[in-house]
Amino acid sequence: MIAQLSPAKALTTDYQQFLKALKTSGFRGEISADYASRVVLATDNSIYQRLPQAAVFPMDADDVARVARLIAEPAFEQVVITPRGGGTGTNGQSLTDGIVVDLSRHMNRILEINVQERWVRVQAGVVKDQLNAALKSAGLFFAPELSTSNRATVGGMINTDASGQGSCTYGKTRDHVLALDMVLRGGERLHSVPLEEGELQAHCARQDRVGEVYRCARKIIDEQGALIKERFPDLNRCLTGYDLAHLREADNRFNLNSVLCGAEGSLGFVVEARLNVLPIPKHTMLVNIRYAGFMDALRDARALMALKPLSIETVDSKVLLLAMQDIVWHGVAEYFPDSGGRPTLGINLVEFCGDDPEDVQRRVEAFIEHLKNDQTVERLGHTLAIGQAAVSKVYGMRKRAVGLLGNVAGEARPQPFVEDTAVPPQHLAEYIAELRELLDSHGLQYGMFGHVDAGVLHVRPILDMKDPQQAALVRPVSDGVAALTQRYGGLLWGEHGKGLRSEYAPKFFGELYPALQALKAAFDPFNQFNPGKIATPANSEAALLKIDGVTLRGELDRQIDEKVWQDYGAAMHCNGNGACYNFDPDDAMCPSWKATRERAQSPKGRASLIREWLRLQGEAGVDVLSDAVRTPAFFSTLWQRWRNSRAKAEDFSHEVYDAMAGCLACKSCAGQCPVKVNVPEFRSRFLELYHSRYLRPARDYLIASLEYSIPYMARIPALYNGLMGAAFVRRLLQRLGGMVDVPLLSRFDFHAAMRRWQVQSATVAALSALTPAQRERSVVIVQDAFTRYFEAPLLADLVELISCLGYQVYLAPFSANGKPLHVQGFLSAFNRAALRNARQLRELAEVGVPLLGLDPAMTLVYRQEYLKVPGMQHCPEVALVQEWLLKVMPQQARLDTPAKYRLLAHCTEKTNVGAATRQWELVFERAGLNLATQATGCCGMSGTYGHEARNRETSALIYEQSWARQVQAPAEQGEALATGYSCRSQVKRQSDQALRHPLQVVLEVLRR
Repeated sequence: MIAQLSPAKALTTDYQQFLKALKTSGFRGEISADYASRVVLATDNSIYQRLPQAAVFPMDADDVARVARLIAEPAFEQVVITPRGGGTGTNGQSLTDGIVVDLSRHMNRILEINVQERWVRVQAGVVKDQLNAALKSAGLFFAPELSTSNRATVGGMINTDASGQGSCTYGKTRDHVLALDMVLRGGERLHSVPLEEGELQAHCARQDRVGEVYRCARKIIDEQGALIKERFPDLNRCLTGYDLAHLREADNRFNLNSVLCGAEGSLGFVVEARLNVLPIPKHTMLVNIRYAGFMDALRDARALMALKPLSIETVDSKVLLLAMQDIVWHGVAEYFPDSGGRPTLGINLVEFCGDDPEDVQRRVEAFIEHLKNDQTVERLGHTLAIGQAAVSKVYGMRKRAVGLLGNVAGEARPQPFVEDTAVPPQHLAEYIAELRELLDSHGLQYGMFGHVDAGVLHVRPILDMKDPQQAALVRPVSDGVAALTQRYGGLLWGEHGKGLRSEYAPKFFGELYPALQALKAAFDPFNQFNPGKIATPANSEAALLKIDGVTLRGELDRQIDEKVWQDYGAAMHCNGNGACYNFDPDDAMCPSWKATRERAQSPKGRASLIREWLRLQGEAGVDVLSDAVRTPAFFSTLWQRWRNSRAKAEDFSHEVYDAMAGCLACKSCAGQCPVKVNVPEFRSRFLELYHSRYLRPARDYLIASLEYSIPYMARIPALYNGLMGAAFVRRLLQRLGGMVDVPLLSRFDFHAAMRRWQVQSATVAALSALTPAQRERSVVIVQDAFTRYFEAPLLADLVELISCLGYQVYLAPFSANGKPLHVQGFLSAFNRAALRNARQLRELAEVGVPLLGLDPAMTLVYRQEYLKVPGMQHCPEVALVQEWLLKVMPQQARLDTPAKYRLLAHCTEKTNVGAATRQWELVFERAGLNLATQATGCCGMSGTYGHEARNRETSALIYEQSWARQVQAPAEQGEALATGYSCRSQVKRQSDQALRHPLQVVLEVLRR
């Protein structure tokens, strides 16, 4: 039996009093001091882990001001706070042992868009891609690019002065900031814009914190301007954090935003920003050049920059190989063909864009002519990606590079701590050669990619941070790289901010470091805003944090038993890259996060919780892998489980359960997470363990027994449907069983349809009696409970479609697939069902007749969950409908006026089988039809999730976020089709519409 866990240290008295005072101050947002929230916010995308005291989630700028006023009271001068946005920093920028102030949950509105003057006003929590989606219809975009653009907040971009691909053309975030609204210590508001000299004098004359800040900044630039010019490196990326070099602009205006951009929340809260936006280039082309070596790509890039493309991105072979194993590769493989058997070990992505298509074409042709004539470096070939859609696909692969590096095999993984160095581009190749020598001297492997046009290199040494000896290499490697970048006139932190690398700031700034300290003191005299980062206040004993002076994640991870660590796989390797925080409602990952905006309700949050939960169970002496703990005797432990459930004692396990219960088990994370964090898998294992200590609700048993009970209910469909439709039964099911909107059985005469199409039962004897030719023209349909008993007409249509194509249909005897068992954590029962079912399928498959499944979610269980069952020797592949149709369907004559159809694919299918949606498009082409796959998120049903009473509101919200718009689209856009049973039932429930399956449209064509 698992242990009861009460691990969280009580909040210190001053923090308890602070949170109590904040509650009574009129603060309208949420205040969370539970252990789950603290654990989830203890990590980012770095190697560090710092447990905060609590987290607060302001509703608006007034709430932020309440926090800022309170910390200025004498009683709370020891309280420290750290602003947080997307939480994807690679250097611990937003990690704290104080209070996290999360500005992303509520403060995420686009306040104003001025198309004529090309500017926007946004709150700090707005995500970059969210902003660009809103600007797209006006032909505008917010230019600074970064790989985390689908989850990075504008506030976070400002606080790290973010930039990425295209920065040589578009600059950094600072270059697009027109005005910042800040909340300073004490609650004062600072509206920072470039100031003329008279305006500056007026600000300096103010007798408040704003005046003190301006006086300090003006004194620095006036008295140390020459030193600043001498000390600051001449780089495209300038200097992240307290950028003194741009306090005075070229037109002599005074611009405090140069200091505020990149300040990492160490000076105050950025609550709003006014940003300039640019016209989207109308035409874009990407030249994808392949090389036999990474250094060849780097050296070539330096010469190619002279041809003035928009940007040049370089990727090495390690990243490419990881991309080839990822779902993203299906969309970009055509751009990286085989080079005559020679491996591609480096690529350059060279972009050209503009508003004049002929000019862009001429520039690209001239560039390609250069590639043909230039012999200074060997190139294996090149391809063109033409147009925004194609270019976005290739850049999508490049954007996933950071996350993909975290998915290498083995315990040693690429670690971010020297991964954004910047040197003058003309020195990049020589710098990288020395950097590789440095890393090689420590026996390290690494992956590399970067923005070679800006001299920025992303490199992540591969270390097992659970190994103390390997973790200790962080210090000598960091010291060596810091010295190397400085020798080449560059920076250790060219792109991602300083964070916990701030200890190198005094050496980089030299005589200017006291100026940074003076600025910090003017803004934050008691060192309460993100202390230990960038600078400490002047005349303060506070010290900068050390890269090895903060708890490393590896220090806690190594406390987990190695057998447990290995057994839980990808859950342990979540690196915090935050791909699951994707804002886009039309992206499948992660629906529970999108609906709740709670970090614990995300794959990253759940992985963090399960890792901490396993560590604490081990600390309590519990072996979570033992059969006695996993599957205790049901009846002998019933009394104890009942007592535990009644006691309602504090237990961290309950907090973990709440996070797991919110998961839809859609498996989008398993397919889309770069590290392949499969939440449904470890969720099932947790539920099995959790219910070894606590009773299960009746709901779990109802869901788990569905596949076993429904065939018997189907014998009396009228009685079953009558009962399920009765109001008192529905109320009873909701109250006692926790279920709502239970589906009704199909009254369709399925057996009559089977007789009509001469469908036979699939037995080994019947299939073995077939001749080889007959076997080639036969198919075995593997039934699932949902389409067989709730959508029988659809299953009959599949039979008819197969028959119309000239194939004999055999029906495998119905056998419980086990997916509901797996979802609810009845793993012992699932394993038995899987072994039994796989044995039956093997016997049928060995005869040589292909197996075919109708519902994608159920069918994919055979090739995913079944393969992980202990003792599973082999489970034959059960094909999806489109996979089989694409093999056998002949080309049909194209219809004169083919109707338009829109595919709303099941989220499990499209995120776990990369080619699935494209296969349906090809099937429709063969039928002479047009089918366009629509970008959609999750429908919100996901099996039985939407039928659970506790999930009713969330399920409806998820549906409204994406599917509702697609279902309600005008008819002229085309008929919407859905591949998933749960999707069709959700549409019927939420929109009272019946969507057809794509196969029914294909059948309609064949009937003509």
